[in-house]
Amino acid sequence: MEGLLNRITVENGTRSGRPCVRGTRITVADVLGWLAAGMSEAEILSDYKALAEDDIRACLAYAAAEVDHASVTVAA
Repeated sequence: MEGLLNRITVENGTRSGRPCVRGTRITVADVLGWLAAGMSEAEILSDYKALAEDDIRACLAYAAAEVDHASVTVAA
C-alpha cells in the first residue's frame, strides 16, 4: 500500500493543498466522488486520460489510511 501512497501528493499551490494524484490537478476527493456516484474504473480512465488504474487504487488507499484512526467524542 505504501507504494501506492507515493502517487498522492499535497502541494500548497495545487487545488488549495488538497491531496491530488501526482502530476495532475485531480483530487483524491474527485476520484472518490466519481466512484461513489457509480462510475466504473473503466469509465474514469476513459474520461481522464491522465489517470492510471494504480492512481484509482492509490486514492482508495489514501482514503483508507485517513479514516483509520480512533474517533474522539467530547461530551458537551
